[in-house]
Amino acid sequence: MAYAHGKYTDFEALRERAVTLRREGLSRRQIRDRLLVDNNDILNRLLDGEPAPEWTKRPNAKDDLRARARELRLRGWTYDRIQLELGCSKSSISLWVRDLPKPERRDPAEQARLAARKRWEHELAVRDEERQRVKAAAAAEVGSLSDRELFLLGVGLYWAEGAKDKSYDRREKVVFVNSDPGMIEVFLRWLDLLGVDRDRLRFSVMIHERADVADAERHWADLVGAEDSAFYKTTLKKHNPKTVRKNVGEAYHGCLAISVRRSADLYRRIEGAWYGIVLSARNAGQPNRT
Repeated sequence: MAYAHGKYTDFEALRERAVTLRREGLSRRQIRDRLLVDNNDILNRLLDGEPAPEWTKRPNAKDDLRARARELRLRGWTYDRIQLELGCSKSSISLWVRDLPKPERRDPAEQARLAARKRWEHELAVRDEERQRVKAAAAAEVGSLSDRELFLLGVGLYWAEGAKDKSYDRREKVVFVNSDPGMIEVFLRWLDLLGVDRDRLRFSVMIHERADVADAERHWADLVGAEDSAFYKTTLKKHNPKTVRKNVGEAYHGCLAISVRRSADLYRRIEGAWYGIVLSARNAGQPNRT
């Protein structure tokens, strides 16, 4: 290819000299200075297909980052965007990709979108950091639970999530259903506090038929530490094609139902304790009457 501007007119002759110097072991910088080539695009063309000599390779470079930076640069990414993606310095990026052609300038609208995305990603990171800080501080405030605190907590959990007796449907039996592993763990620990033997417990997994049923069964069995004999047959929820499922993904394991056998008396104790909590809350803060 012939170039119409001055010293690059006889391109083939210039390339022949550049290739000869490259094969003699000169670096890009040495060839550039020797041939007085101050245009990176032309230098790239002159050395196209010629590997760099071993002595110019950097054995301590972060090879994976360098390769990724070069890939992104070839896709037209700016230094700022590569830095945001890889978390390395601009000076390193410049060193790794300086032999590559510069990307075409993006139109102002696209640059504005990229800038907005960068600001939003930073904002999301700040928000997430604050979210985690608040959660960690709240967890630290709880500390250890006394038996009384665990008892009251368990009564509240059961009355919110457990099966309850109705005047029109006598159900004096303890059955607790939840999809949160933490809730299940607290409930089991609460039953331990009440002296309920684990051999009185029976479990049942309830899950959507299109989920990974076997994985869910293993998940709950491992969590509660029970044998297969303690599990009833899994209940499958039929798929409704008119609805869009949101309970999908690896984290979805359905719900676990925990039933306590011979639990009528235990249920009555729970119900009575709940009424006691309601009465105590109702009277909390009221001045003493004379």
